[in-house]
Amino acid sequence: MGDPVTEYTARLQHQELAIQSLSAEIESLEKHQNLGPSQRLEELQEENARLKYRLNVMKRSLQEETTHYSKSMLNIIQRLQDVFGEAIRTSFPELDNPPLAVTPNQQAKFGDYQCNSAMAMAQMLKAKGTRVNPREIAEKIVQNLPDNELIQRTEIAGPGFINVHLKKMFVSKLLTNLLLNGVQPPPLASRKKVIVDFSSPNIAKEMHVGHLRSTIIGDSMCRLFEFLGYDVLRLNHVGDWGTQFGMLIAHLQDTFPDYLTVSPPISDLQAFYKESKKRFDEDEDFKKRAYQCVVRLQSKEPDFIKAWNLICDVSRKEFQRVYNCLDIQIIERGESFYQDRMTRVVKEFEENGLVQLDEGRKIVFVPDHSIPLTVVKSDGGYTYDTSDLAALHQRLFEEKADILIYVTDSGQSTHFQMIFAAGQTIGWYNPQVTRVEHAGFGVVLGEDKKKFKTRSGDTVRLMDLLEEGLKRSMDKLKEKERDKVLSPDELLEAQKAVAFGCIKYADLSHNRINDYVFSFDKMLDDRGNTAAYLLYAFTRIRSIARLANLNEAVLRKAAETTEILLDHDKEWKLGKCILRFPEILQKILDDLLLHTLCDYLYELATTFTEFYDSCYCVEKDRQTGEVIKINMWRMLLCEATAAIMAKSFDILGINPVQRM
Repeated sequence: MGDPVTEYTARLQHQELAIQSLSAEIESLEKHQNLGPSQRLEELQEENARLKYRLNVMKRSLQEETTHYSKSMLNIIQRLQDVFGEAIRTSFPELDNPPLAVTPNQQAKFGDYQCNSAMAMAQMLKAKGTRVNPREIAEKIVQNLPDNELIQRTEIAGPGFINVHLKKMFVSKLLTNLLLNGVQPPPLASRKKVIVDFSSPNIAKEMHVGHLRSTIIGDSMCRLFEFLGYDVLRLNHVGDWGTQFGMLIAHLQDTFPDYLTVSPPISDLQAFYKESKKRFDEDEDFKKRAYQCVVRLQSKEPDFIKAWNLICDVSRKEFQRVYNCLDIQIIERGESFYQDRMTRVVKEFEENGLVQLDEGRKIVFVPDHSIPLTVVKSDGGYTYDTSDLAALHQRLFEEKADILIYVTDSGQSTHFQMIFAAGQTIGWYNPQVTRVEHAGFGVVLGEDKKKFKTRSGDTVRLMDLLEEGLKRSMDKLKEKERDKVLSPDELLEAQKAVAFGCIKYADLSHNRINDYVFSFDKMLDDRGNTAAYLLYAFTRIRSIARLANLNEAVLRKAAETTEILLDHDKEWKLGKCILRFPEILQKILDDLLLHTLCDYLYELATTFTEFYDSCYCVEKDRQTGEVIKINMWRMLLCEATAAIMAKSFDILGINPVQRM
């Protein structure tokens, strides 16, 4: 059985068309003779009025149910789009897919939100041969706004902007809902499967600062999708296969001949890799043996698989040290996982007539690209192109992913465009149905605006960077004399929160598409849009209730019984800012740009400061310091702010502490 509102709407539209037809017919007849009203028309109009009444009752009921009984936070922009969308369709049924532009108002004096559809609609009508002033369009839209629970009043400004003022009671109830039910995401239409491919270091090589960006950005994207209720698979596409393993295994055999029975004490795999590479470049006999080792590894001979696993395990331990520091959960699924699938993928491309031969290579051309993908090298080996095609196929058909996101540097953008184009050409997925996207990012620069390197010109080891962050954050905490008020355990917890939180936030607060300058001094500054400032602000907000001796049970009872008043300008501004959280998450879901959440978090913290400076939450006796009055509705605004900040930190992968 269908949705009753939809069924009534369809019947109503059908009847209104019939009424229009009969009205036109009567008007035509009346020109020739004086006729009374049509009985059929009267019957239709009477039934039409009943249907309209019933439909409005059902719509109001649905709105109340959605607004008042849902535990989820409401996306106010989406709700306004529903309201204005209905008004636009009623006003101009002749327009197909009319534009629907609703945004927060940048200046409070003009209202809370703004609908800017009228100007674009005027252009659409003009294209159809009808000239209408945008302001007249705006007036008609306002006249046809349906009954709703959120709009107090509207004003038409300028050429046709519709300014919207929200009802204070509506905002107050949403804030109460947030406090009673926690920060709950808007409901999902369906629980889609999301795969995020991120981090992806190479075995036997150190993780460097480039892996830092992929790891931090990818983890935060996963946290966002997980919070919103998606089924998320976090994949680490490590480089664990290829010719380099031949030289590593040959060097292992020479350096630790009893490796099969005694675990080799490789403490520095990077040095081990450099030694094997030097021998490979300088010793022809060693090079030949390295190639033989590759062949025997690819043939899966047990001794060679064991050597390969030993080398991979040493790397995994190093990677895990980084992941433990940054609180990263990820499943390793390296290139080796796709080896057997590559043959099948190449065969499928051949069977579809998409493979060409070029000097012994097997290549695939894709639309809009002059350079082909190489799926088989002239020596019969596979390439990155082959493994990425095999990974794409596996994720679409075996994992049945609805959304696939690859988080790597922007330098790989063309490569992934070609991989995705090949997948579409062969018919693996339809981009209108399945979202496959490369979320590229810029490089990390040093303070000299050049690629981030050590003084000796080497790539910065990620573990060294994290340890330097820990040292500097402790120096900062001692500079602020936090070591005199925090216990040793609290100080250690604060050190980690500041160090790793600042490194993550410095990355995420920049538009990922751009390069960014890595500076410990800037990221540890407790002024401006930094994690240090926000973590201190959060700790202060959390302490307000504690200093007023209000425990969780008292605040819960207050949320159930106290109306949140929004009479002061700063209360109103803060209340609306808190409720923009779902809008912000939806925007990030659309464009995968996480700096939007950082900008919002900073705006929320500064808006709270304005509120706290202007509105007394707790009033104390000036002589004794004793609490004489608590303005509970304002305490609830403090709690709502802290709840949104805590969830924002969680999505960004930052761990705030109770005391700092």
